[in-house]
Amino acid sequence: MITTGSDDVLYTQLATADAVTGPLATALTACWIEVSDAGGAAGFPFPPVDPAEVAAAVDRIVTGLDPGHSRLVVATVGGAVAGWLNLRRDPHPLVAHWGTLHHVQTRLHVRGRGIGAALVRQARVIARDEMGLEQLRLAARGGVGLEEFYGRLGWQEIGRWPGALRLAPDDDRDEVLMILSPL
Repeated sequence: MITTGSDDVLYTQLATADAVTGPLATALTACWIEVSDAGGAAGFPFPPVDPAEVAAAVDRIVTGLDPGHSRLVVATVGGAVAGWLNLRRDPHPLVAHWGTLHHVQTRLHVRGRGIGAALVRQARVIARDEMGLEQLRLAARGGVGLEEFYGRLGWQEIGRWPGALRLAPDDDRDEVLMILSPL
């Protein structure tokens, strides 16, 4: 576990399942439920979400943590989880030089403080300096401003799958493919 930060915001990197305590897993789940139920594009698009499904998804992420292939980056404010993301790489040698960001999210009450941007910047440093990655990729839901958010952080849109995401009848969204390269 590596922790960095300043003032009241700390960013902690977790690379093994045993580094994630029960209370932390519960806090990650609570964050994901809050973000999803507010309509956030973090992996559960149909609010209200089932807390058991979210807890199971957190458990899958936690049990998959591995220093070389999957890390959590968690932001805390005053000791409480304010946001988190999952940074992963595929172990197949053909694509092992790049990684993906998943489930980037921040609690509603800390929005506008730059915590989400700092999480993404932390992931970039970890990917480059610790995991030896050369590029990062992500897929984002179109129509909610994520292209602009990531664009301000140096990411480039490289393609779209038009209408790939159906949130409701007559509410199809593009899936936006983005890359950050070089790291």
